Amino acid sequence: MFGKVLIANRGEIALRVVRACRELGVRSVAIYSTADAESAAVRLADESVCVGPPAPGKSYLHIPNVIGAAMKTGADAIHPGYGFLSEDPYFAEICADNDITFIGPRPEVMEKVGDKATARDLMQKAGLPLLPGTVEPVTSPDEAQEIADSIGYPVIIKAVAGGGGRGMNVVRGAEDLVRLYQTTRATAQAVFKDSAVYIERYLDAPRHTEVQLVCDEHGNGVYFFERDCSVQRRHQKLIEEAPSMHLTEEARRDIGERAVRGALSVGYTGAGTMEFLLDGDGNLSFMEMNARIQVEHPVSEMVTSVDLIQEQIRVAAGEPLSVSQDDVVLQGHSIECRVNAEDPDRDFAPAAGKLDVYVPPGGPWTRVDSHCYPGWTIAPFYDSLIAKLIVWAPDRARAIDRMERALSEFRIEGRGIRTTIPFHLRVLADERFRAGDISTDFLERFMAEQPAVAAG
Repeated sequence: MFGKVLIANRGEIALRVVRACRELGVRSVAIYSTADAESAAVRLADESVCVGPPAPGKSYLHIPNVIGAAMKTGADAIHPGYGFLSEDPYFAEICADNDITFIGPRPEVMEKVGDKATARDLMQKAGLPLLPGTVEPVTSPDEAQEIADSIGYPVIIKAVAGGGGRGMNVVRGAEDLVRLYQTTRATAQAVFKDSAVYIERYLDAPRHTEVQLVCDEHGNGVYFFERDCSVQRRHQKLIEEAPSMHLTEEARRDIGERAVRGALSVGYTGAGTMEFLLDGDGNLSFMEMNARIQVEHPVSEMVTSVDLIQEQIRVAAGEPLSVSQDDVVLQGHSIECRVNAEDPDRDFAPAAGKLDVYVPPGGPWTRVDSHCYPGWTIAPFYDSLIAKLIVWAPDRARAIDRMERALSEFRIEGRGIRTTIPFHLRVLADERFRAGDISTDFLERFMAEQPAVAAG
């Protein structure tokens, strides 16, 4: 096991890793920008190092400063959390060059699964189902037109290096294809420094379904069932739950086994997520793989009673997984609501400021992952996440009831601050949501039909 782990991140995930390290008996190092000097992670970590000013490019994304902090403190491993440097193979290589273990997959594996066209090809060969489309980048408008005509409209053009909902466009007719092909390539080049794109059949209103897995260096892989993440805006998730209410036990086992087999086929180690689209007929199609822990990992922890962050750290240290597939039993239902400093009534515009009142909910089977406290200022330099509220119950209906109760207890006040709490309460009260009638277009329809969301 490691002696000391540096956490190359901030906010709630940094605090989450600090706590996992503490329970494993591993010392932790928090890095921080000058805007985060009083953060909860800094307060609770064993050591802390300032890595620069507020701008991420000069602090959390500044590799020399991060590596320098690790070397200064004698950290023998770096946990990247999610976002920032978590899926940067170059950063993982720099860690290796300095004899620091990167808690994640090897750089060459990260490159394979991070390139969406390559990942599609590899996963297809491993037996995962794919939507009709290309596994190689599309190199010209004429080729794009030929492919779209062959698979049928609508199609979606995606950046090979894309992520976070950026670098993709839906094409519903041939008259728009060339223009959107060129637009997507230009966006991909500007945002990801890689203009390569691929094309696949576009599903209207699918369900976003993802499988959580962890693999070790000894050839073992375990899936921790799946999550439904269909309630999202502009491809950014707001409500996640586990398990999916739309999979049979047979389908759940089949896609879990395939996901693990696909990960092991490319030599994957660490925590990762296979993302799929589920159509109205119950067919799953591989979309992409995320080579990191995800924001919504707590719902998988709640239904399996396994600490995924600790598993990440163990397997990175060369230890075998602490559980086998037979040990992982699906129990009950869990829901996570992301509480953001945003105003849903203004198209989820950021609405941050200083927290004068912060009183999280409690009670049975209620979990709050947050780095906030009264007096903390939600800075404009980073994402707007205030807290992740997670509940568990024996079934989905009671989990929704528990989440409603917990949200109603959550008090967050401050000048200029608005939150997504009222929005979540309205969604949970919606009959279609309660019935499980949700898909990736649910929120768009919901917001169009609902009256304005009250401030809160």
